[in-house]
Amino acid sequence: MEEAVWGRNPVIEALRAGRPCNKIFVAGGSRSGMSELLSRAQREGVPVQFVRRDVLDRMTKGSNHQGVVALLSPKEYVSIEDILAQAAARREDPFVVVLAGWEDPQNLGAIIRSSEAAGVHGLVIPRHRAAPLTGAVEKVSAGALEYMPVSRVANLAQTLKSLKKKGIWVAGAEMSTELPYYEADLTGPLALVIGGEAKGLGHLAKSCDYLVRIPMQGNIESLNAAAAGSILVFEVLRQRLQTPRKGRGEW
Repeated sequence: MEEAVWGRNPVIEALRAGRPCNKIFVAGGSRSGMSELLSRAQREGVPVQFVRRDVLDRMTKGSNHQGVVALLSPKEYVSIEDILAQAAARREDPFVVVLAGWEDPQNLGAIIRSSEAAGVHGLVIPRHRAAPLTGAVEKVSAGALEYMPVSRVANLAQTLKSLKKKGIWVAGAEMSTELPYYEADLTGPLALVIGGEAKGLGHLAKSCDYLVRIPMQGNIESLNAAAAGSILVFEVLRQRLQTPRKGRGEW
């Protein structure tokens, strides 16, 4: 089974990360800006085929492919234990982002990019009613998906319960709560739960230790899910850089 990934940065990052690549298609006449990609493909023995641009248009259904499409092995999901092991290897308190009801690949790619930049150890998504890790997600993430472990679970509520037992605090983003995100203590082992734009957290709010909100003063009622998520993950990073400390006891 193969997965098409397009765009110069996503393809280059996939090759850098060592993700198995079966073939790369490059639009004829698009050698400008492709030197690193082409040289890396040659070193790793990945076949490169030059084709008409309309061939790539059809492969990507009209997306902005920047003249390159790679056929890669599908992105592998990991376990929650793998994510926590990565945090332990880095000698850091676990920081996990849990996404509930995110069905838009644009939003998913955007939060993956922000999360990777903010030092998140891994993302958790539900097995159902969630955008899969497709080429569109990879393109929006600008290659960050290659470095972001993602776990897909059957039941988010049970997963949050399990994380609590491992000593991890669970904070949820909820517009109707009173606590501004910048007044909450987001240091220590943390799972940050962010709902999608359609239904928000829903019943998962009951599974959180506490809820935080992003204050709004404009005319719109809420932010795009990825924009809100980005604000929150970088607030966690800010607090960790200023006041690093341990949390629930196990870590």
